Amino acid sequence: MQTILTLLKPRIWAFKHRFQGRLEGRAWVRILIALAGFLFWAGIFAVFYRVLSYFQGIEGFGDILARKLLSMVLVAFFSILIFSSILTALSTLYLSKDLPLIHAAPVPVEEIFVARWLESTFDSCWMVLLFGIPVFLAYGLVYHAGFDFYAALACSLPPFCILASALGALTVLVVVISLPANRMRDIFVLLAMAIVILLYFMFRFMRPERLVDPDALATLSLYLGSLKAPGSPFLPTTWTLETLWPLLTGKRDTALFYLGLSASGALSAVFIQTKLAGIIYFKGVSKAQAARSRRLRTKRSFGMDWTRVLPVSGRVLALLSKDFKSFFRDSTQWSQLFLLGALVVVYLYNFKVLPIEKAPIEAFYLQNILSFLNMGLAGFVLSAIAVRFVFPAVSMEGQAIWVIRSAPISLKTFLWAKFFTYVGPILVLSETLIVISNKLLSVTPFMMWLSTITVFFMVFGITAMGVGLGAAYPNFHVENIAHVATGFGGMLFMILCAGFIGSVVVLEAGSVYTIFMARVRGVPIPLANWAWISLSFVLAAVVNVLAVCWPMRFGLERLSQMDA
Repeated sequence: MQTILTLLKPRIWAFKHRFQGRLEGRAWVRILIALAGFLFWAGIFAVFYRVLSYFQGIEGFGDILARKLLSMVLVAFFSILIFSSILTALSTLYLSKDLPLIHAAPVPVEEIFVARWLESTFDSCWMVLLFGIPVFLAYGLVYHAGFDFYAALACSLPPFCILASALGALTVLVVVISLPANRMRDIFVLLAMAIVILLYFMFRFMRPERLVDPDALATLSLYLGSLKAPGSPFLPTTWTLETLWPLLTGKRDTALFYLGLSASGALSAVFIQTKLAGIIYFKGVSKAQAARSRRLRTKRSFGMDWTRVLPVSGRVLALLSKDFKSFFRDSTQWSQLFLLGALVVVYLYNFKVLPIEKAPIEAFYLQNILSFLNMGLAGFVLSAIAVRFVFPAVSMEGQAIWVIRSAPISLKTFLWAKFFTYVGPILVLSETLIVISNKLLSVTPFMMWLSTITVFFMVFGITAMGVGLGAAYPNFHVENIAHVATGFGGMLFMILCAGFIGSVVVLEAGSVYTIFMARVRGVPIPLANWAWISLSFVLAAVVNVLAVCWPMRFGLERLSQMDA
């Protein structure tokens, strides 16, 4: 254990110094991070508390639904943990840049594996645990659980996470012997994305909203009858469920047995993976390093470059061409386009199946209300896309940022080239969402033009904030570019986007209502109201201009002050 702790000390010291640096930062930054985390945590708790309270009011079926929901939550957590553990174990065990130095030390390979696996376990599990706590807390409060429930929860979650992490590490250990680690990561990313897309489509096309339709009561009764079927006793999620559920309902007879089953299963998995690592881990590391060297020496042609037809200067053209090729050469980037396509299809499908005719509001008014609210919803969807693709754009330069700094091109041109690289595709996506959803809602021409133009200009602000804040808070040393969006800069970007989108929608709401109702009633709008309407639209335009100019200037100043 002393050797393992020594191997873990660099990671512990890095975390300690990073934490101290954040504490010594500005007070408003700490308050903003804490507030955003608390609001998200509280939102999860409020949703589950409300749902569980509603279940308890259903005579006969409430506990069945609550138990099934807890089972589904545990299965979802366990699946996420396994996939996260596979991808994290690949990076930590086989693709980290410090592996040659560590394996050159006089340390047994089993101890190196255990130390790296512990790092991988922490990286893959901490977020799921953190945001899973409000779910279990809601169960405890709704069912008035005692201290034994929380003690069992604290004892059962570590084996739950260890089992998932060990299964992920075992999968990596076995497969890396047959496949290069770099290729294996791409395969697992594509496989995980395909499974997510398939489940997403299956869940949405099942139309679960029909369960609240009184006409489907017979189907719902049959469905609730099937919920009583117990889960498989061989699944770790069943062990955790049978540990926690009896303590919620006052039956403690089997909780200790299943808790012991979880603990012994986790210890057995750790023992098996450590012994297996002693046999094949170093072979996999050697193969991964050799595959990396061959990949670096390989030059691939990407075919025709469409950026050559753009009417821009040669320097800007070179930047656009580089970004285009870099995006499609990284499978973790372009593969997410499939998930984006699934999101668009389901987003539009939701408008097609909306039961507008059953709403208590007249369909004509409801269609246009939904069209106006759809501007904000589409803006939030675009923000979520931008934080994944646009915000890491500057960080994707990596340690080669010094090439940009030393090139005969200004940082201002560099950032605006990033801006124009992403604003076009996001514009196409946004207008597609707005136009097709409005067609499905059959809105008036006024609402069609208003929402189309409003979202068109909001795209420029969202893209500029992504590029500017990404330049202000870059991470040029991250191994997985997806981690860039999870830092403080990504959180600040989402908060500012929410404020920007909300401000535009609120500024236009009163004016749009006045114009819409005047057109419906066929009455003229007074001159005083026209002055107020003009002012609101001017203020919305000012907000859009500020959303473009300020982040780009802020990002340029911060990036210029950094030592590349």
